[in-house]
Amino acid sequence: MAAEIACHPSGKRPCRMQVFRIWDINQKTFYLRNNQLVAGYLQGSNTKLEEKLDVVPIEPHTVFLGIHGGKLCLSCVKSGDETRLQLEAVNITDLSKSKDQDKRFTFILSDSGPTTRFESAACPGWFLCTALEADRPVSFTNTPEEARTVTKFYFQKD
Repeated sequence: MAAEIACHPSGKRPCRMQVFRIWDINQKTFYLRNNQLVAGYLQGSNTKLEEKLDVVPIEPHTVFLGIHGGKLCLSCVKSGDETRLQLEAVNITDLSKSKDQDKRFTFILSDSGPTTRFESAACPGWFLCTALEADRPVSFTNTPEEARTVTKFYFQKD
């Protein structure tokens, strides 16, 4: 759970990276397809495709998220009217909470019982989400209560 990763970094170095499993409340896990993060039901030999999240806590309930050993980071990018999830080739341990340009990589965690929501710090009111259908891209929504998307995730230290 998110509370486990809260810490207070001393100086400007963030806490060390931790690895977490993430899956939505419908049991869809994250995996990469054509350099895009998607959520689906992985079975049998495909379970090895599951992407675990690399997490660097910044302050209580605020984190940087990445995959592939923290070499690809999740960011929230607004272009025009569109807010989208992007994977950027940035080393997660090089990010800093004090740099404005790193705000797009920052996520605010909110726990609700056993589940966690991830809100973009750069785009307040936009939450990481999965589609109801399997094998669709992980994205953002600004209507988290709508039934078309899933914004609640199980988030467990690996």
